[in-house]
Amino acid sequence: MLDTARQVQIPLLAVMLLSGCAAKAWRVLRSRSISAALGPTALFPIRLQRPIMIAMYAAEFGSGVGLVATAGRFGAGLPATISRMTAVVFFLVAIAALYEVRQRRPAAGCGCFGELSDTPVGPRTITRACLLCLSAAATIGLRPLRMPSSTREAGFWLAVGTFELALVAFLSPELGAILVRLGHSEPCELSRVPVGQTLADLRASAQWRRHAAQVSAPAPADVWREGCWRFVVYPGLAQGRRVDIVFAVYLAARPTIRAAVVDADDAAL
Repeated sequence: MLDTARQVQIPLLAVMLLSGCAAKAWRVLRSRSISAALGPTALFPIRLQRPIMIAMYAAEFGSGVGLVATAGRFGAGLPATISRMTAVVFFLVAIAALYEVRQRRPAAGCGCFGELSDTPVGPRTITRACLLCLSAAATIGLRPLRMPSSTREAGFWLAVGTFELALVAFLSPELGAILVRLGHSEPCELSRVPVGQTLADLRASAQWRRHAAQVSAPAPADVWREGCWRFVVYPGLAQGRRVDIVFAVYLAARPTIRAAVVDADDAAL
């Protein structure tokens, strides 16, 4: 059972390393500046920050790929030992760096998972790094990974992996940032919906089909927005009289559309 628990550490560590590297790379690509993901490298002089950050990315990515590549028989022996020792050293350096950040720049985030890691470094973040370091150390000398040989062993794999993921999540301030983003929706008053999208939604609606025969022009005479509603006015003819057909489109994923017909003197028909 102990060996099975140790085997779970390799995919867990690989996921953590590669996802952290991908999150930081995404932040850099979005901002088009490598300085956007400084993290602990902000402790160094400006001229050293860029090369240290590149080295950190390379070490993180290399450790994650190395753990995956040496998990089976292909990397057994010395390559696997080197890969796992590299992961241990990486997390040891991370622990020291996080401690320094907490002491010298208490308002700075760790940058571990890009823009999700802007929360100031605290005991949970350092404890997480210690846990991952111990997990990496537990993989040294482990035989090549294999598929579970029984349902019982597979269940144990799943139980250990679930427990560790839950523990890592508990120690991760990033989880709170993710939950906030998932629960946050932009107010409709601030949403940016192109006029073309509004017109397309309007023409696909039942209200448009109901009044299309009265519309006498291919383009609207007026379009304006008030809060969550966009109003579209088309000239038209009803019972031989000139009218304005006013459509009100609620700006949402599934827009609500209402319509009213008024004559030239703004008297409702």
